[in-house]
Amino acid sequence: MIDSLRSALDFLKTEKNELIETNTPVELAAQLAAIYRHVGAGGTVMRPTKIGPAMLFNNIRGHPDCKVLIGLLASRARVAKLFGCTPERLGWIFKDAVKNAIEPVVVTGTAILCQEFVHDSREKGFDIHSLVPAPTNTLLDAGPYITMGMCYATHPDTGLSDVTIHRLCLQGPDELSIFFTPGVRHIGAMAKRAEEMGVELPISISIGVDPAIEIASCFEPPTTPVGFNELSIAGALRGRPVEMAKCLTIKENCIANAEYVIEGVIIPGKRVKEDQHRGTGFAMPEFPGYTGPASNNCALIKVKAVTHRRHPIMQTCIGPSEEHVNMTGIPTEASILDMVEKAMPGRLLNVYAHSSGGGKYMAVMQFKKSTASDEGRQRQAALLAFSAFSELKTVILVDEDVDIFDSNDVLWTLNTRYQGDIDTIFIPGVRCHPLDPSESPDYNPLLRDKGISCKTIFDCTVPFALMQRFTRARFLEVDPKEWLVPSG
Repeated sequence: MIDSLRSALDFLKTEKNELIETNTPVELAAQLAAIYRHVGAGGTVMRPTKIGPAMLFNNIRGHPDCKVLIGLLASRARVAKLFGCTPERLGWIFKDAVKNAIEPVVVTGTAILCQEFVHDSREKGFDIHSLVPAPTNTLLDAGPYITMGMCYATHPDTGLSDVTIHRLCLQGPDELSIFFTPGVRHIGAMAKRAEEMGVELPISISIGVDPAIEIASCFEPPTTPVGFNELSIAGALRGRPVEMAKCLTIKENCIANAEYVIEGVIIPGKRVKEDQHRGTGFAMPEFPGYTGPASNNCALIKVKAVTHRRHPIMQTCIGPSEEHVNMTGIPTEASILDMVEKAMPGRLLNVYAHSSGGGKYMAVMQFKKSTASDEGRQRQAALLAFSAFSELKTVILVDEDVDIFDSNDVLWTLNTRYQGDIDTIFIPGVRCHPLDPSESPDYNPLLRDKGISCKTIFDCTVPFALMQRFTRARFLEVDPKEWLVPSG
């Protein structure tokens, strides 16, 4: 049963070509990411890159007692193996998990795995840089980043808790910067409210956890509104609650079997420049494939303690990699499937949050027209998709005979089932995601603010009345096995 990072790795060790371990020494500064770019990053990473196995680095320079894992979720097929389903069904099982949520539970006792070793910031010589082996992806990064930290906090008014992932840059010996995308993440709203009240917001950051938690944490409103604890989705996926533990230095909980936990508080009214130490002007590579600009307005986390397991495994990812696609894209698919299924049951067959959109910007939707009255509903489904996931920019609609996970098949529809002047629907002036560099007034003067976009629907479905004309060439159904036996 997979219920932790280590059990996930144990499982992958039994699967062929899913995990590589290396004992060759590696530098955290740019080198580790540069290696994995060629091995298995994929996604929107600059070519050459490819989808491949995860990598476990056992010999980290400057950190002799720990390992670093990258790419655990950087293959849709590997993710499906971790959840015991086919790659095509991932969106559906996560959709069902939202509806069957199992709330996390707090465990007590002396054998809390994530607290085997404790480092208190009040200790002489405390320095998070030496405790947490956080990599930099490129030579332009603002600093070492925690990219797979499960940030957990509780709303100061409602008492409801939530988990999300934010980009976290190591700053001082006991300081992290945290970047909040405006108006998106729940913990950003919590921090804002705490600041209005003039109080610190306790926050735990759990690193190295069950893959179910990592993907579930990427759900967003309206599927998971403020107050919906995404850890309950992970509980539903595993059939039992996620176990939490009480932090040692702050009034908050953390994930009990995490490899690392950082305990801290977000300081009200305090802002820091993300690249204050390096002055590069850049943050880190983000999911659209570009190195994002450094923020001048990051909130500050004062670290109170770092706890970890014996011989801990640091988990990281490359921002534009296929790992990001799967972490954010599968919840996107689940959210779209849920909303469209409620409105028009049985018509939307599947959704793929395409790699080229980083799991956020593009969705390919497979729609079934059964009667003449279904004509036009495919476009309504696309509108519902934009409502289900606000950061979605592009929707491609295709028929049931198209493999949405095969880009060649999807582009074939764009060439044989699409006419630009009648099958393109523009929805201008809609809020999207500020990390798209084309979404700015200097790119398009008609845009009123950064992060506003023209959302687009490409309707590549055949008009119902013309279905017979667009029947694909049909071949004899055979099992080719007997012809594939090597001769001689």
